[in-house]
Amino acid sequence: MRTLITGEAHGADLLDPESLRPTLLTARKILTPQGPAEAMVIALGRILCLGTVEEARAYAAGRCLPGTAPGEVDLGDSVVSPGFVDPHAHPLMYGQMMTWVDCGPEAAGSIPELIAALRRAAESLPAGTPVRGYGYEQKNLAEGRHPHREELDQVATDRPVYLMNASGHGGVVNSYTLQSCGVDENTTNPAGGEYFRDAQGRLTGEVSDAACNALTGQDGVKIGNHGPNFHLGDSPEQHVDQLLSSQQMFLSRGVTTVGDAQVSRREFDTYLRAAAQGTLRMRVGMYLLSHLLDSALEIGLHGAFGSSLLSYAGIKLYADGTLGGSTAYFPEGYADDPCRHGQLYHSPEEYSQLLLKAHRAGIQTATHAQSPAALEMVLEAVDSAQRLSPRPDARHRIEHCGLPEPEQVARMAQLGIIPVNQTQHYFNWGDGLLETIGALGERFNPLGEFAAHGIPYALSSDAPVAAPDPLQAIGTAVTRSTRSGAVHGPEHLKVTAEDALAAHTLRGARALGREDDIGSLTPGKRADLTVLEADPTEVAPEDITTVGIRQTWIGGRLEWEAGS
Repeated sequence: MRTLITGEAHGADLLDPESLRPTLLTARKILTPQGPAEAMVIALGRILCLGTVEEARAYAAGRCLPGTAPGEVDLGDSVVSPGFVDPHAHPLMYGQMMTWVDCGPEAAGSIPELIAALRRAAESLPAGTPVRGYGYEQKNLAEGRHPHREELDQVATDRPVYLMNASGHGGVVNSYTLQSCGVDENTTNPAGGEYFRDAQGRLTGEVSDAACNALTGQDGVKIGNHGPNFHLGDSPEQHVDQLLSSQQMFLSRGVTTVGDAQVSRREFDTYLRAAAQGTLRMRVGMYLLSHLLDSALEIGLHGAFGSSLLSYAGIKLYADGTLGGSTAYFPEGYADDPCRHGQLYHSPEEYSQLLLKAHRAGIQTATHAQSPAALEMVLEAVDSAQRLSPRPDARHRIEHCGLPEPEQVARMAQLGIIPVNQTQHYFNWGDGLLETIGALGERFNPLGEFAAHGIPYALSSDAPVAAPDPLQAIGTAVTRSTRSGAVHGPEHLKVTAEDALAAHTLRGARALGREDDIGSLTPGKRADLTVLEADPTEVAPEDITTVGIRQTWIGGRLEWEAGS
């Protein structure tokens, strides 16, 4: 880079002289919108300038008080990227899952292996302590199905056993859990959820979405039919510890900002406690669940607000269920089970009114929708809201947005909708999806079509549904390779590494409404950095996922370092 780019920090007069001392940071390459730089100057948590080493050093020296010199950090042959932005994840849930039994594909490939892992955990826990596992995906199991409650009864009959599906939209419980929750063959399904039954009408132990309200206890979080209820309550102190562990994992993968896409009172309380205790280490934008919409409006939350670390971003809505758990809405039935249709959480009329209420208040919405039918409901609601109450740049989001038809992609572009995708879902579920829904599954995550229409899609992890691993998400967007190595769909669904990187940095920030503050290495923006061992836009596509993370900086502070 031949031209020095500068920007001014704010608030310097409020700080002591030592805090004003700039830091010169050098590396083999610093990725900026104007092209690669060799050095940057940081002070007060923001980027002041970018350029050659000589230019930046001279600029830093000129900013120093008499008798002082700038600090210097030499990152050697590293490549510095903007901090990764994960606009859709569940940090507290992820931290809680880290205390549960790992039942993911690397840990268990069959139902007997799942049962063995859960039994080992049960033997190590005090009597009466619930046994909780997480991460199985039925299509990845040797049996190709969900476990049954009788199989979980082999783990324990004297305490709750809950094995959550990787989707987070439910799972399987043992007979003890059903009995203690007062659920039997005569119990009716709640709106937005299901207690599954076999052909004879007997409970199988599988529960989904609103049916999980029963698992949260008498005083636990209840969200009605507004989404899956994974808000199982530990103590507030445990939640703060779980959030701290979760943040460490995000930081270790270079993530500096997260959008929590399902905030109930449990999450809100935990974030406030962490912020008060000084243990909130990364930036968080909160999307309150839609059952809280009226409460949010009543107390005046008519737009984004908050600090640089913790902010309110919008409202989370649900259209349908999940592809991984086969609760996404297919009115014609699933290819592998024509009697199974999934579900809509709201009627089109009810959903449209919810979105319109938020839209009129100036609130961004983020709607979970996967199937073409569910996506159509969202598109119609956004179109109607804009006609009734025009709002330029409303930035309504569609979360996951897995299977839009080509015509729906074009309408998304016209309506200014931002899809927030998770290519790691394609990596983990892409093969099984073809069996579950048929040839339509080949279109799962059509990022190339979004790019062709100029749609500013963003990438995210949905952690703990997938690990917070932006480089895996970026690599999968480029190759479209699944866990088995298969590649589904036409070539035009792929995107370039440059485009995928932008989707996990600047466009992730845009999805959160923060592109003026974070998301790129630009003077005046916050100094949120991910230090890499190689440039993901230059390595072979299949090697993107293996690029190492060396450091993660937030606001000009080193928050995580490999080996420390």
